Amino acid sequence: MMRNRVREMVRPVFYLGHNPVTLAGAVITTASALTLIIFYFSELFGLVAHPYSGILFFLILPAVFLIGLLLIPYGALRRRRQLVKAGLLPVVYPPVNLQDPNLRRGMGWVGLATGLNVVILLTASYRGVHYMDSVQFCGMTCHAVMQPEYTAYQESPHSRVACVGCHIGPGASWFVRSKLSGTYQVISVTFRLYSRPIPSPVKDLRPARETCEQCHWPDKFEGDRFVVFKKYGEDEKNSPTYNVLVLKIGGHSPRGGVGIHGVHVGPGREIDYIASDRQRQTIPWIRSTDAKGNVTEYVASDSKLTPEQLALGERRVMDCMDCHNRPTHAFQLPERALDEALEAGRISAELPFIKKRGVALLRANHASHDEAQQTMARELKEFYRANYPQIFQNQTAQIDTATEQLSRIYRRNVFPAMNISWGTYPNNIGHTDFTGCFRCHDGNHTSSDGKTVSQDCSACHRLLAMEETNPKILQDLALR
Repeated sequence: MMRNRVREMVRPVFYLGHNPVTLAGAVITTASALTLIIFYFSELFGLVAHPYSGILFFLILPAVFLIGLLLIPYGALRRRRQLVKAGLLPVVYPPVNLQDPNLRRGMGWVGLATGLNVVILLTASYRGVHYMDSVQFCGMTCHAVMQPEYTAYQESPHSRVACVGCHIGPGASWFVRSKLSGTYQVISVTFRLYSRPIPSPVKDLRPARETCEQCHWPDKFEGDRFVVFKKYGEDEKNSPTYNVLVLKIGGHSPRGGVGIHGVHVGPGREIDYIASDRQRQTIPWIRSTDAKGNVTEYVASDSKLTPEQLALGERRVMDCMDCHNRPTHAFQLPERALDEALEAGRISAELPFIKKRGVALLRANHASHDEAQQTMARELKEFYRANYPQIFQNQTAQIDTATEQLSRIYRRNVFPAMNISWGTYPNNIGHTDFTGCFRCHDGNHTSSDGKTVSQDCSACHRLLAMEETNPKILQDLALR
């Protein structure tokens, strides 16, 4: 009985399957399946390392494999329609002799291949999704577009956190949402429809409470931080000065919310604001709710927006990203980057005017990274040859190292092809390089009862030394 049923099922498959489309599908599926298997084994032994290989083996080849699979039934259905249209479809399909050992062997191989195809398809689907969530795919596949962000990411405190950990986070809904958004991004990259530079901040970024706070638990924010800023002058000796302060990080405490974090994201506290520009650098309206439920609204005295215009603005609940807006993809200004290189000894502070000359070379306009490196090398050498011939002769290695480091700083922060220059992306932490804290704490945001958003320096930090060459506090702590 079972054998007869099998015969009846097999007859149309064998009869309709003999067509060029089905056979081509079988060949495509088999060839792509074998290629995928070979690739998986090669990857297992570390033989595949090219950054673009993932596109071929995780996205394109599985798609070809799936197309081959779909061609097999499509060819059979297509032939059936043709036979029906021509009136040649048999009422009874030709018999299939299951006693034939060659036929049974062939059917066994087809069954085995079908099972293997299912395994390959499931594996390819999983590996494809996994690859699209990888740092390699996010940062290196769309190289021209993501080069600035990927370069900054590699040197950030989050360089070992996968992109999806912050940009997608846990949960199926945001995973699906990201893939739908990614479809448009692929189209934008393919047809070069993307903006240069990429707009920031990301308007539809997931709330920080669902991403950042998976690792950075607000209940554990506490204490103060001792900070030393070393700054080199633009004089001949590159004279260093120090700023020393205690930063009141704060957080939760038995007294409630204290310090910077306690005041802004403490228990029961909530701050809403409206920004009048896309980068959220101009904030004309703030509403603060304290732990007791008291609500205070502040309006910037220099704001030219009417109440009606303010009401139409996007109202945002303040979270981590409003201050920590560049936690990973942070770009420096040339002065700060040079100070760090000098402090770390990557550039010798013994080279006269290296801070001043370095900043001038970095801020000059260059068409590309390679042109910048060539120009810096030529002009820095010419400067020392003309003004300090003895240093030019005796400290050639230090000059070459300085050129290399200046080029590295430029490549790390400026990307002409994406229209990214110094300061393109403001960093809202602090207020030294950008407006940052002063977007709200500027002394101009006043409530109807005369209250003003504090601009008191001691509210956030205690200053121990300002622009001093040899601060006593560093001597007392044996740090100098």
